[in-house]
Amino acid sequence: MARKDGIDTFGAVSLVVFSLVLAVNQVAIKITNDGLQPIFAAGLRSLLAVVFVGLWIGLRGGRVRPDPAYLGPGLLVGAAFTVEFVCLFLALDLTTVTRAAIIFYSMPLWLALAAHLLIPGERIGRGKALGLVLAFAGVAWVLSDRGAGGQGSLWGDLLALGAALSWGGIALCARLTRLRELKPEAQLFWQVSVSAVALLALAPLFGPLLRDLQPVHLVSLLFQAGVVVSAGFMFWFWLLTVYPAAAVASFSFLSPVFSVALGAFWLGEPVGATVIGALGLVALGLWLINRPARAARAAPGALPPDPRDI
Repeated sequence: MARKDGIDTFGAVSLVVFSLVLAVNQVAIKITNDGLQPIFAAGLRSLLAVVFVGLWIGLRGGRVRPDPAYLGPGLLVGAAFTVEFVCLFLALDLTTVTRAAIIFYSMPLWLALAAHLLIPGERIGRGKALGLVLAFAGVAWVLSDRGAGGQGSLWGDLLALGAALSWGGIALCARLTRLRELKPEAQLFWQVSVSAVALLALAPLFGPLLRDLQPVHLVSLLFQAGVVVSAGFMFWFWLLTVYPAAAVASFSFLSPVFSVALGAFWLGEPVGATVIGALGLVALGLWLINRPARAARAAPGALPPDPRDI
């Protein structure tokens, strides 16, 4: 497909569907945790993703193993990926999908703050600053309200925040280290390869590996590894070769909206004023943070937007 200057109907539909898939992933993790210990489930997911991503790379004639020349940054990004999913899987074991999603998808807030300090040309303007304030207020609101309509473990909420910070760390690793020289699928292969080993090694420290394992839990695990981590992100990276990255990133506000809706209707989680209000602040903040900037404002030598920025 030829390169586009803006989002057309196909692009819009694709990004809405991708945002919905990410939201379903939160529910799938919650379901999988009922049958498998969370860290063990995360490790199995990464192991399956190694197979799926490796097959994709092999079919495209690429190198089906991590390149030793990128060992340092590869281990670093793999460690960040490991921490992200230790935090996220445990968070979804302790708190609700509705709360975890609002906090987890605040990642662009933390990434924008870090990029302001570390990446040339990523200064925070007035519009983005307003978005940061709104998103931060939404996260603070949902963390502070422990009352009715906001049930959830404080530790679970804080782990979701840790997952968001780790996700931002992955984006920084991909932009500030030699990993930026690699194709997206090669970067993803480093992440799933390192995390598969680390998560499976850590899993016995978190208790029995099996809970009440049923076929639905295995189907949920395969969905996460095959549809979300592998096919979903490969499709996402392809969209970035067709459409402007900033325009693609602007759809990121949809994921927490869909996650809250699915948590309420699929899992029966309570959605009170806190959840709705915090969701609105975070979604509006994410839109302001990620909305396309005018090209004239780009600083000389600035790095292009990165797919891991949402």
